[in-house]
Amino acid sequence: MDANWASLGLRFTEPVRDPLWKNILLPAEFMPVVESPQFVQLSRIMQLGPAQLVYPGATHTRRAHSLGVFEMARRILGALLERGASGIVTPAGSRAFLMAALCHDLGHFPYAHSLKELPLAEHEALTARRLAGPLAGALSSAGIDPGLAAAIVDQDLPGDGAELGFYRALLSGVLDPDKLDYLNRDAWACGVPYGLQDVDFVLQHVGLEDGRPGISAAGSMAVEGVLFSKYRMYRAVYWHKTVRSATAMIKKAVSAALASGSLVPDMLYGLDDAGFYALMAGPERDPDSLVSSVAAGRLLKPCLELPWDGANPACLRAADLSLRPALEAELSIALGEPGRPALVVVDLPEPISFESDLPVLGTGSGFSALATVFRPETVAAFSRALRVLRVYSDRDPARAHAAAAEAYGLPTGSA
Repeated sequence: MDANWASLGLRFTEPVRDPLWKNILLPAEFMPVVESPQFVQLSRIMQLGPAQLVYPGATHTRRAHSLGVFEMARRILGALLERGASGIVTPAGSRAFLMAALCHDLGHFPYAHSLKELPLAEHEALTARRLAGPLAGALSSAGIDPGLAAAIVDQDLPGDGAELGFYRALLSGVLDPDKLDYLNRDAWACGVPYGLQDVDFVLQHVGLEDGRPGISAAGSMAVEGVLFSKYRMYRAVYWHKTVRSATAMIKKAVSAALASGSLVPDMLYGLDDAGFYALMAGPERDPDSLVSSVAAGRLLKPCLELPWDGANPACLRAADLSLRPALEAELSIALGEPGRPALVVVDLPEPISFESDLPVLGTGSGFSALATVFRPETVAAFSRALRVLRVYSDRDPARAHAAAAEAYGLPTGSA
């Protein structure tokens, strides 16, 4: 493997100690980017946002995650170089790919994942802007084409060729370095076993199929592990009902501020956690003190839960963000008292995908065609099972439940 890297002109000499992957080694020419203000700022953005209110250990940052993604990208590309990728990979391309992996989250602002449904730029596009903008000089000095690194991260940018397609599939796919790091790192930080992945097993079984990353039939268990771990981590951590309370409160405040014009998207981009809370402080952008309450750990309690049902008008109304404020206003009156409306937030997670389209080496087919329990319908059921409509309020949950159920036309015993 060292010979492969040497042929690409890459030497990994600069150590960074990491609690998960231990000794991460970077090329010396990458260090100006690692030490840049844009990258260091990631140390002031918590990877899991408010999850630390449920799991106190979840205080790791996007900087730590980004270094971990670099390490996973280096290991996977190294394994593929031993199995034929040297015919695709060029010295310039390999540098751009590793830099793209290292910097893939540079455009992340606080709560970006929770605000996906709002009219905001994708963090990949914001990352590409930074790579081709303020960091372009540092990338060029490291022998990297900023435009190529940006195109690997942001697949909406124009670009073609087998090598670019290979890197895009490798950075964003079923067994990508992002998932291998965040599932392991998040599980480790939260103290739960649900996200643990056998990285060594993955590296033993990855290969190439028609120029695309793939997995051997014997290694298909790795795909099963990622799919099931992702489901369990969403259920136990990412979409835990208390975490959803915090993210829903933030989303409501940001959505209302954008609608009122007191907030414009560009004001959010480039912020760290402290900057976000400072920006949203005050009655102009946060009249119900939702953001400041999250910052202080004062979260609304769930009083009604409904499983997602595409045929249920209540679910459909909650799913339409343009209708949600009126729905919350109605529930505020129903759950409140005369002259004292309740504070209500309705939450419905966005649809989530479980990627399983990965070539199985030597079979001419993908993972979803294998005879495993993870049939397409099973994977689709994962997404449906995770979507739960919840009503959160500042009133006693037991009393508010009856009022919310009645407002939804449900038997008061429904939950």
